[in-house]
Amino acid sequence: MPAPFWTLSKDDLCRRLGCTGDGLDSKEAAARLQRYGRNSDIAVARIGLLQAISRRLLEPLCLILLAAAIVSGLTGDEVGGAIIVSVLALSIGLDTVQEGRAVKAADLLRQSVALRAEVKRDGSFVAVAIDRVVPGDVLRIRAGDIVPADGLLLEAIALTTSEAALTGEPYPVEKRCEPILSVEPAEAHNAVFRGSVAQTGEGLVLVAETGAATVFGAAAMALAENPAPSHFQRDLHAFGLLVARLSIGLIVVVLAAHVLFGRPALESLLFSVALAVGLTPELLPMITTVTLTRGALRMAARKVIVKRLASIHDLGAMTVLCTDKTGTLTSAQITLAGSLDAGGNTDGRAAQLGAAAARLGGDRGSLDAALAAGATGEPTWTLLSRRAFDFDRRRGCVLAEGPQGRILIVKGAPEAILPLCASRRVAGVEQPMTETARLEGLGGIRHLAEQGLRSVAVASRPWRGAGLDIKDDDERDLVYEGICTFADPPKPTSAAAISRLTGAAVRVKILSGDDPAVVRRLADMVGFQTSAVLSGGEVARLSDDALIVQARTADVFGRLTPDQKLRVVRALQAGGETVGFLGDGINDAPALRAADVGLSVDGATGVAQAAADMILLEPDLEVVADGVEEGRRTFANILKYVRMGASSNFGNMLSMATASLLLPFLPMLPTQILLNNLLYDLSEVGIPFDTVRREATARPQVWDLHALARFATVMGPLSSAFDLLTFAGLLLLFQVSPAEFRTAWFLESMATQILVIFVIRTRGRPWADRPHPALMISSVAALGLALALPFSPPGGWFGFEAPPWPVIASITFLVFLYLAMAELTKRMANRRPATKSSSMASKSVEPSRDIRRFP
Repeated sequence: MPAPFWTLSKDDLCRRLGCTGDGLDSKEAAARLQRYGRNSDIAVARIGLLQAISRRLLEPLCLILLAAAIVSGLTGDEVGGAIIVSVLALSIGLDTVQEGRAVKAADLLRQSVALRAEVKRDGSFVAVAIDRVVPGDVLRIRAGDIVPADGLLLEAIALTTSEAALTGEPYPVEKRCEPILSVEPAEAHNAVFRGSVAQTGEGLVLVAETGAATVFGAAAMALAENPAPSHFQRDLHAFGLLVARLSIGLIVVVLAAHVLFGRPALESLLFSVALAVGLTPELLPMITTVTLTRGALRMAARKVIVKRLASIHDLGAMTVLCTDKTGTLTSAQITLAGSLDAGGNTDGRAAQLGAAAARLGGDRGSLDAALAAGATGEPTWTLLSRRAFDFDRRRGCVLAEGPQGRILIVKGAPEAILPLCASRRVAGVEQPMTETARLEGLGGIRHLAEQGLRSVAVASRPWRGAGLDIKDDDERDLVYEGICTFADPPKPTSAAAISRLTGAAVRVKILSGDDPAVVRRLADMVGFQTSAVLSGGEVARLSDDALIVQARTADVFGRLTPDQKLRVVRALQAGGETVGFLGDGINDAPALRAADVGLSVDGATGVAQAAADMILLEPDLEVVADGVEEGRRTFANILKYVRMGASSNFGNMLSMATASLLLPFLPMLPTQILLNNLLYDLSEVGIPFDTVRREATARPQVWDLHALARFATVMGPLSSAFDLLTFAGLLLLFQVSPAEFRTAWFLESMATQILVIFVIRTRGRPWADRPHPALMISSVAALGLALALPFSPPGGWFGFEAPPWPVIASITFLVFLYLAMAELTKRMANRRPATKSSSMASKSVEPSRDIRRFP
């Protein structure tokens, strides 16, 4: 792998690029454009409409539903078939709308950089479109320009750039034409990078990389890959495969048994297929989509915009949240943190003088803005003369007149100011500046840097010159006034939000491109219990297996490149975690894309928003905590439908299969089976609106096939036992006709299936945990329709015949007895064994090993 271009000298880079470093002629530029491609060529995977629809139709559950619709049509239930097809079309249509985000990301990416650039062509600087900038071009950048390509500095005059979108560091970065050996882009002060913004000064740059080869492009290339299926999508796929296997097995077993018993082959086939369809949760796509959509609306009220509906579940299942520092944990606004005199005591004089210099002769950078805004009690000053900040001298000064007369105020880097001072001011008293005092001052500044504070030194002396021109000799024998410290402070809500997420079994990790010392200080301020920070250099030296181990224990990372953030996210996923990532910069795009749920913020870079699954309208972890709670609430309601349907359908189909072998007639006609299944599904359309108990949102939730099977194998046979009691009573006690038998069992089946919803929808007592009115209305309406149909003229269309009233009274008794037994039995069905197979996971029980149930 070739060395990074910023570690090379100008001559070495020119040899690599095959250029002179003095600009290109038009012919050579055109040839290089053909060789390297356009600077904006960042390919993004595009998914066509037909491909998006076909991909969903080929899901096992969708194929089963299509088969169910066909069977409904063949058995004369055209209405039922049409409903299934409509539900499927609605679900696929809503999901397909979410496609195309990668295409939008590419458009936003192109809009987020400069449109034209100044390059040297044919011996003079001309403006060209940024997509025509090529390696070997000499580029001129000025304050306010967005850098269009990566390159090595040839000249720099007071040049600073903002690289917050690339590295996460909020402070302006000073650029100098000095060689560097570090391979970390964040430490390359002799290079500029695409997407950064020149804040002050100007410079000449030899373009080294363009397009996808830039640091910016490498981050954006993450959007060119189709995202892997989410947890929710993988789990639905696995559930569909399970239903498909059970359906095929049921068809084969029941059909074979009927043929062996000498039953008509066609009738047996239709009955077997109808039983298989009865196992299918026809409304699962609609219930899922409506529940997720309602969750999205509720999250919008909590200031979260959901771009991908399935990400709501993934947010609820999240066990680790990786977050950037700037703009999420911090305010992303540099503020004046303190003003200290030369002895390290709090004193406002340094800030007052520094603010005067910033307002009268500052470079309009973020530090000067913070000084001007943060100083208080400042007297009125009048500017007489100034020397602009010079990065070679690393200082600037102003000559100002105020209440104390004419004063020369010098501010800049402490290591540049201290050697110019002959005295220092401590507690308002001027003292000689000894070598020991100078070393103590530098040591104090290093200590502040370890705490993540940026320092600017301030010195002054009375003006004794006759004129107003400031010369080098005037900046001698200064009085060291002290230092001004700056910080990007944490938000007031950060510590409480982290504590809330931790209480919800979500472990928070900081993944920042900023200096490790700064990240460590922030971590301490917001409540992290950590003594070490894993740096980007250390991550680079770790193998993937070693990183999996380190990522499990380390909570704070500093000076990470975009690729390293991506590696950490994937290492956590490889360790079994469900990972969320919150970021707002270009450098966050790969990790946002790879995470199980990507979170960006309003005001983030366009590429970060496009890579994310959700956008927070307030860049605050409290909003994430609200979203986690809502995600868990939404999934809990989806899981209710699956558990109810699995147990009810399993019990009913088991009863029908058994009865069909023992009775001389079919216990229920195929059309009656489909009607039963459809009415039951309609009774549950109110589930998306149902309430959820607090304990259901206390831990990350995932699909658990074992728990679902355990629930169905307990509650299903209980339902079948009461069905068999019904069969025995109808045949032995009442001796009803086949048509009355089918009608009576239809009534018993519908009553038990629908009413038991209110029992098993909650782990508590049904009378203490009341359902939402929408679920009450949908359930009672479906039950009323089912009970009325056999006694109405349309009942004849389905082969119903009203049973005698004694039969109805007996069924009513059995229904209430069943509900009482279901209430007693559900605790056993819901009991989680004390093993790693728990469906709910928390950090306290090593979720990395048991959080995932499906491959």
